[in-house]
Amino acid sequence: MSTETALKDLPKVDPTLKGQLEGFTPDKLKKTDTEEKTILPSKEDVESEKLRNEHLENISKFPSGRLKRTSTSEKIVLPSSSDVEAEKKEKAHLQAVEGFNAANLKHASTKEKIVLPAKEDIETERTHQSIFQGVTGFNKANMRHAETQEKVALPAKEDIETEKTHQSIFQGVTGFDKSQMRHAETEEKVALPAKEDIEKEKGQQALFQGIEGFNQSNLKKTETQEKNPLPTKEIIEQEKNA
Repeated sequence: MSTETALKDLPKVDPTLKGQLEGFTPDKLKKTDTEEKTILPSKEDVESEKLRNEHLENISKFPSGRLKRTSTSEKIVLPSSSDVEAEKKEKAHLQAVEGFNAANLKHASTKEKIVLPAKEDIETERTHQSIFQGVTGFNKANMRHAETQEKVALPAKEDIETEKTHQSIFQGVTGFDKSQMRHAETEEKVALPAKEDIEKEKGQQALFQGIEGFNQSNLKKTETQEKNPLPTKEIIEQEKNA
């Protein structure tokens, strides 16, 4: 039996594609120049590569004889007294929960109570329903046609006069002629204090100096006596009558 495929069983080629392939000639190709670009690394990449190579070289050449032997000591941290007490309480709580006898529970019957609305709530609900029904069942045919009039509010006489004044002031400022201004010289006057002010200042300075330089050793010891005045006979009579 022959293994060759019959001509009728071979896949068919599109006639359009077949015509293009048969009519193709190399002279229709366009000449193209190929440029090979070499991307050089940046300054940062070069520095990073140098540091990486130095680091690897230092690791590979590291003398292991410089290492010192170190013994590891394992420490066992004992719990504190508060931790022990907390652990005991937790264990006692778990034992109480695990050993709880459900037979000690008492039977309880659940009563479902239906809370009826108050009189005020019923009246409020009726009002809401009546309003809603009035809005939904409203007949638009009962509405009357209304025309909207747009009114233009003219400024009052006072506003017009104020605006005219502002405009005249603005025009006077913007159109002011500086050549009409006269030259003026400024004289700086130094006001000296009067004789009474000088005497008053001297008195205040003398008072401050006397207070600052006061010697407390010159004070004499004084005893304070607290006296309670007794009410007179007339005050006692008035108090009784009141």
